[in-house]
Amino acid sequence: MTVFSSNSSGQSVPAGRRLSEADYQANFADIHTPLDARSAVVEADRCYYCYGAPCQTACPTGIDVPSFIRMIGQKNEVGAAGVILSENIMGGTCARACPVETLCEDACVRNTEDDRPIQIGLLQRFATDRASELGAKFFTREPETGHRVAIVGAGPAGLSCAHRLATLGHEVVVYEAQEKSGGLNEYGLAAYKMAGDYAQKEVEDILSIGGIIIKHGVKVGEDVSFAELQTNYDAVFMGVGLGTSKAMQLDGEQASGVINAVDYIHQLRQAEDLGKLSVGQNIVVIGGGMTAIDIAIQIKRLGAANVTMAYRRGKEHMNASLEEQEFALNEGVHIAHWAQPVSLHTEQGTITGVEFKKANIEGGETYIMPTDMLFKAIGQSLTPINMATIEFVKSYGKYEVDDELRTSLPGVWAGGDCVAGSDDLAVSAVQDGKLAALSIHNTLTQSQA
Repeated sequence: MTVFSSNSSGQSVPAGRRLSEADYQANFADIHTPLDARSAVVEADRCYYCYGAPCQTACPTGIDVPSFIRMIGQKNEVGAAGVILSENIMGGTCARACPVETLCEDACVRNTEDDRPIQIGLLQRFATDRASELGAKFFTREPETGHRVAIVGAGPAGLSCAHRLATLGHEVVVYEAQEKSGGLNEYGLAAYKMAGDYAQKEVEDILSIGGIIIKHGVKVGEDVSFAELQTNYDAVFMGVGLGTSKAMQLDGEQASGVINAVDYIHQLRQAEDLGKLSVGQNIVVIGGGMTAIDIAIQIKRLGAANVTMAYRRGKEHMNASLEEQEFALNEGVHIAHWAQPVSLHTEQGTITGVEFKKANIEGGETYIMPTDMLFKAIGQSLTPINMATIEFVKSYGKYEVDDELRTSLPGVWAGGDCVAGSDDLAVSAVQDGKLAALSIHNTLTQSQA
């Protein structure tokens, strides 16, 4: 016999589960309401189609924003999608997850106290979704060049690089340690930002160009050596992202209940039953970036009673935008600013609290915040790859590259989160992959001249 209890809304739920299945589905449904055809045209008509548009300049991939918006206004959604995808092959993902409030929409000339910016993200999503529904194809491969390129990592940077190289006629083999492609898009984005199986659908669209093979479950440095890639391919692109969570360097960090936020989000996105995920009552999230926001909101939506984000500086210093911070507050997440963790309290190997000092007060007044689950979201570092005697020039643990994304090793390029100076945005990783592909192509074809 199944035993039932009631959740906060009075619905009956099986004992051991915090929410009903309907609650889970509602809490992790698509956070954005897509535009329909009529509302898309109305929104597009608000655009001034600026010459030298600041929104285009603000886009890391350089999408011709006024042009695609004009096409939507003319009810040419497929043409609009072609403009978007020609510059950003992952335009659908970026329409969902890109921080448009700090990029294109922030730069919109209508973004004033008396007006609001054009909803560029929703318009981009409308066009790319519509083209996908219609099965529109925008790319064909050029004649085969005979060159082979290896790519390490099937995330935004790697897939962008692979697609552009394939369109230029090169053969591409991607080595991916995970069982699915997509990187951050598949494993790291908040489930309500990338609902359903969209990440895999986008990968399928990218692979439809042909000329790309992805080898899943293969770790470079273990299953295949980096030297083999250099020997067997004409060029190598490193798009490995950041896979290792940074430590807080506090005693007790290995205690039960202390969890890397990215690992939990990975688990959440792959879970078939959200009700089986471990959820504490009193949650503390250490960090002030997008990962901290994402885990805080998602653990709250999974049924945690109290969720507090603790950040060592003020809200204006947080990497998460003010809009994302406001979203978290509206979700019932408390944000404690100027909270510097100094020690972890444990009992019998389990986390029970975090001691903080007030970082904005000289002298370091301290206080303890009780918790039964602590998430670390203070950033990630490059996962070491066994290169044997081969080594890159690095800066702050990331690969140094030049303006064409070339590393210090001849024939090796890198892009995305793994390179020094990256902003850890998927849209920037896509741009890196595209630019690296063009540089690789020029290098390989010039060598034939």
